[in-house]
Amino acid sequence: MDKKRKRSITRGVILAVLVLAIGFTVYSSLTKDKVELLTVGDTAPDFELVGLDGNKHRLSDYRGEGVMLNFWGTWCEPCKREMPAMDRQYEVFKDQGVNLLTINIAQSEFEVQNFLNSLGVDFPTVIDKTRDVRDAYNIIDLPASIFIDPNGKVVKIKTGEMSEADIIKNMEMIKPE
Repeated sequence: MDKKRKRSITRGVILAVLVLAIGFTVYSSLTKDKVELLTVGDTAPDFELVGLDGNKHRLSDYRGEGVMLNFWGTWCEPCKREMPAMDRQYEVFKDQGVNLLTINIAQSEFEVQNFLNSLGVDFPTVIDKTRDVRDAYNIIDLPASIFIDPNGKVVKIKTGEMSEADIIKNMEMIKPE
């Protein structure tokens, strides 16, 4: 086979692969499920996850109280930095009807428990092993906190590290009347 023919076949194969890739991309974008973005004012999606304490934690069980959901990972330095402040404020607000539930994204119980022990924090923690809750809340960057009022409505979505003053202000905002 001469060089021109080989080159022509190679170009044809490359062109065919490109056409298939473009076709697949267009098809995928037209047929994928539309992702609903969570916004302030929405009802927070309900979920049930098992905590490190072995108990089931269902968001709807907290109806009538404020809830701060905090999504995090052990590898996330900003998550690590804000946790002691979250723990201190959880101790202040838990008797005022404001709950803190931290949601680790798909790490092992051993890894998560050791991490929390090393920080000396003791707030309720669940592990989103399947990442379904993360997806329901459209969490991309960590840390991310969702503040939910006693009626189950999202009142604030905060991505990134919070200062202790931010945590206090937002917990005050979701405290039951």
